[in-house]
Amino acid sequence: MSEALRVVVTGAAGQIGYSLLYSVAKGDVFGANQPIELLLLDIQPMLSVLEGVVMELQDCALPLLREVVATADPMVGFKDVDVAILVGAMPRKEGMERKDLLAANVRIFMTQGQAIDKVAKKTVKVVVVGNPANTNALVTRKYAPSIPPQNFTCLTRLDQNRAQAQISSRLGVSHDKVRNCIIWGNHSSTQFPDVRHAIVNIDGKDIPVPEAVKDDSWLKNEFIKTVQQRGGAVIKARKLSSAMSAAKAICDHMRDWWFGTKGNDWVSMGVPSDGNPYGIPDGLVYSFPVRVKPDHSYEIVSGLPIDDFSREKMDATAKELQEERDMAFAACEA
Repeated sequence: MSEALRVVVTGAAGQIGYSLLYSVAKGDVFGANQPIELLLLDIQPMLSVLEGVVMELQDCALPLLREVVATADPMVGFKDVDVAILVGAMPRKEGMERKDLLAANVRIFMTQGQAIDKVAKKTVKVVVVGNPANTNALVTRKYAPSIPPQNFTCLTRLDQNRAQAQISSRLGVSHDKVRNCIIWGNHSSTQFPDVRHAIVNIDGKDIPVPEAVKDDSWLKNEFIKTVQQRGGAVIKARKLSSAMSAAKAICDHMRDWWFGTKGNDWVSMGVPSDGNPYGIPDGLVYSFPVRVKPDHSYEIVSGLPIDDFSREKMDATAKELQEERDMAFAACEA
């Protein structure tokens, strides 16, 4: 077995953390032979709950889990970590706008960025889940200037999984038969779920998704709206945000970042827009299709044709991200 991997999960006493930690500690994310040290970071009032989570992890008797540390101190939680999964944030509640989260959350991610900068490994891989995830990732990156910018990402894999599920359900195939769905832009209701370049395997043959669906109106309207509004629909139904599906998507994101994507396929990740090939303004964390290499480096897939419909959608979500960025940075300086 290799040296233990140090993984911090923030907001670890919450519902996403509860759904996530077992998979990470069991080996579903970083491999069946990779020992794990878990650092669980939450706010002081949640430490008693977190102690219960620690007990459960101990009682799972997982052979890969070497150590579990529960703390409310970011300087302890981020010490020498290899991977940071930033889940903790003020939760979005029914009827709440994303902009309402910005002022409350910007301070959280400033503090965490500063701690990462001071005590995490300089190779740390960071994925931000707490909403507004793209802009929170940008704030974290801003306050951790000693860490390479490309090491900061945000989660849009949940949206990709939702898009894939809608297509597979429509076509009556299993989810693994659908590949290369793209989420462009923000993890919000302006995101652009794009299947123009996606593939579905039917009876052993790869077919472009638009050709298989044969309903352009559905793809440009109902499909997009369903994916964009899925998070809100879950909140309305269960009065809580997506936890199980978010945890699964975090595992998917980190596993692909750790081991690389398959063949010529790509996945959606929110990554720095600097120098991107699609004309998105630099200085945003924007969801693109990316291919990941086994050494954990990634590149934005280039050369995909963008039609006028796509351009409009991509620019609209970029505009929202610019507005969020400006509000967040103003709050940082306040």
